Amino acid sequence: MKRILIADDVSGWRNFNSGAVREVLGDDIEIKTAECARQAYDILLENEPLYAILTDLQMEEDFMPKYAGEWLIEQIKTFPRYNNTKIILISASYNARNIAEMLGVNCIPKPTALKCLSAYRELLE
Repeated sequence: MKRILIADDVSGWRNFNSGAVREVLGDDIEIKTAECARQAYDILLENEPLYAILTDLQMEEDFMPKYAGEWLIEQIKTFPRYNNTKIILISASYNARNIAEMLGVNCIPKPTALKCLSAYRELLE
């Protein structure tokens, strides 16, 4: 079973991303969700392997001048057990692609996510 973590402060986006992941990967997955970067970090500490992590960029403001999603990705990269985990930044922020590139992760802009399931398929399969 593949385990997926989805972090977004908007429940509608957590639900949307969960549905997209299920559509692409099927039902033999376990999805954990987090409402903020700190909650997602606590899930990382549970020591369970994760197949993929999808995170929003702009969540709580505790990490300024960085975005919360940016901080979370930096934390993920400190755990060797997540070296092969797919990390996808899903954001409506104008600079999301640049931040994703800087962090060495993939990015799906939210407008694309709404229209194009193939973007998920390309990054998750």
